[in-house]
Amino acid sequence: MRRRFIIALMGLAVMLMSVTPACARTRHAVATAHGASASEAVPADTVADQRIVVHRNVGDDADELVSVGIPFAPGALRDTRLLRILDEHGAEVPAAVQTTLLWYAKDGSVRAVRAQFHAHLIGDTQTFYFSIGKPRQKDLPGWPYANGLVAGEQGLKVAAALATLSPVWLCNSLIAGPQFPAPANEAYANFVAAQFQWARSLPVNDPTAWLFDRPTTLFQAYIRTGRFDYLQAADLSYHFYMKYIRRDGLAMSPFCAGGWTYNQKPCDVKYVYVEPILLSLALTGDDSEHNLGVVDKMMTLWENGGWGNRPGPYTSPSQHFTERMTGLGLLETVSAYELTGDHRYLERVNDRIRWLYEHQRNNPDGLGNDGSWRNSWNLHEDDSWNPLTDVRGTSPWMTQNIIDGLWHAWLVTNDPRIPAMITGFGRYLERYGWIKPDLLHYEHDWRNPCSGPDGQITWYWSSAHADTKALSHIEDSDGWYSDAHTVEIALPVAAAYYFEQDPKQSAALKRRLDALASSYNVECAKSADPLRRFNWNNRGSGVVAWLIRQPAGSGATATATSLRSVTP
Repeated sequence: MRRRFIIALMGLAVMLMSVTPACARTRHAVATAHGASASEAVPADTVADQRIVVHRNVGDDADELVSVGIPFAPGALRDTRLLRILDEHGAEVPAAVQTTLLWYAKDGSVRAVRAQFHAHLIGDTQTFYFSIGKPRQKDLPGWPYANGLVAGEQGLKVAAALATLSPVWLCNSLIAGPQFPAPANEAYANFVAAQFQWARSLPVNDPTAWLFDRPTTLFQAYIRTGRFDYLQAADLSYHFYMKYIRRDGLAMSPFCAGGWTYNQKPCDVKYVYVEPILLSLALTGDDSEHNLGVVDKMMTLWENGGWGNRPGPYTSPSQHFTERMTGLGLLETVSAYELTGDHRYLERVNDRIRWLYEHQRNNPDGLGNDGSWRNSWNLHEDDSWNPLTDVRGTSPWMTQNIIDGLWHAWLVTNDPRIPAMITGFGRYLERYGWIKPDLLHYEHDWRNPCSGPDGQITWYWSSAHADTKALSHIEDSDGWYSDAHTVEIALPVAAAYYFEQDPKQSAALKRRLDALASSYNVECAKSADPLRRFNWNNRGSGVVAWLIRQPAGSGATATATSLRSVTP
C-alpha cells in the first residue's frame, strides 16, 4: 500500500503542476463569464477564487441555514480549524466546519468539508468567502443537513439555499479529476448549454433518461462553469435519484437492495451510481441521502451482478459482455473507494483492472490483441451465440465507459497497466473505429446532417476482423445517426493522446481531435431524442478540455517517473 500511495501521490503532483497554470490563464475569462469582475474588491486573507455565492433555491425566507461543500486539492487543508467563513467585507461569520471527505488514495489530507452558517438574503444572492490559514474564532454548532431542506418538486425535500463556488477553485480541487474551467464561448460548453435547454427539466416520465447517470453529468457541468442553474438541476436530480434507492432487504436478486426502483428494474445495476453521492457530498455537503450501509448495499449489488452475471474475467468467446456494464462497474467501484476509503472497494478496483488487462491482451477467441475488448455481436444484442455467424468486435461508443472507468482508476491507483490499455484502444479506434469518408455516400451516409460534411462517425459495431460488408449491414440495421455518440468518443481519443508516446500516433490522434470539433454543433445539441443523450454525451466528457491541453504522452511520462522513484 505504501508503494501505491507514493505512485499515486507523485502522479497527482505532476497533474497539479499542469493544471494550475491553465486555470490561472483563464481566471479572468471565467470570472467575467459568470458575473464576477476580475478587479472586484476581495477581503483581506482570502482571494477571489474563494468566493461563496449563496443563492435562494426554494421559498422566500430571508434567513436561511446554509450548508456548502468546499473541495480541496491534496495537501491544501489538513486542519479544519484553520478554515473561516467571511462576509463580503472580510468580517468573520460564525460557522461550523466538518470534514466530509479525505484524500484516501493520496496523502490523507482533507478532500472536502461542509461549512454551515446563517445568511440573510435581501435579494436572491449573498456573497461570502472562505479563508484558509488562520484559526477560526467564531464557531457555530452544526446541524443535520436535512434541517435546511424544504418542500420542492415531486414531493422531494431540497435545500432552501444552495451555494456556488468559483469554477477555477472547483477545477483545481480535482474533485472530479483534473478539469479546465470553461472559457467564454468554448464550443463544448456552448454545446452543453444548448442541450441543457431541453435537459433542464426533471425527467419523470422516461426512466431511461437516468441511464449513464444524470446527476453526475450535471455536477460535472457545474464544476467547469460554476453555473447555479447546473448545480440546482444536479441537486434536484440527485434527491430524485436517491429517493428511489432500495434501502431494505438483501443486495442480491430478486430482492436487490441498493438498486434503483424507479424504473421497476431494481436488479439492473447499470442504474446503480455511487459517483453522484461523492460529488453531492463534496459540492453541497449533503449527507442526508446516504450512509455507509446504503453504499455497501449498492456496491454489493454490483458485486453480485444484480439480475445479470457476477462480474469476473472474460474467459470464453461465448461469454456475455458489454462495455457499458464493465465500464460503469469500474467507475462506481472507484467512486465507492474515494467516498469511503474502504479497502474492499480498492481490491475490487484492482480486480477489474486485471480483468480488463487480460481481456485486451489475451482474448480467449485466439484472434490476438487488436487493442479492443473484443466480444460477441450476437450476445451484445442478446441473441443466441452462433460462432459461424458471429461478428467479433466492439462498440466504440460503449467502450467510452471503459475508458472513463480506467481514467478514474488511474487517478486513484496510477496503475502502470492503464496507460497501455488506453493507448491500445486509441490506436484501435483510429485504425478500425471510424467510418472512412469514402464509404459515406447518398445511400449510406449514416451521419446526422447537423454535424455538417466533415462530421465524424464511428461504426456502430467495429471490428479488426470483419469485412466492410458485415459492418455496413449492422450500420444499416442499427447505426443510422449513431454519430449522436461522437461527442463522448472524444474522451478515448483525448485520453489516448495524453498517454501516447509515439509521435505518429500522437499526430493522428491530434488530427482526430481537431476533426471532432464539428460534433459540438449547436444544431446537433438541440436534439432531445432520446433524453438520456444528455448523459451519455457529457458524463465523462468534461475532462477532454484538460487532456487536449497537455503535452502528448505526458501521462505516460508521469507514470514512468513515479515508478522509477519507488524503491522496491
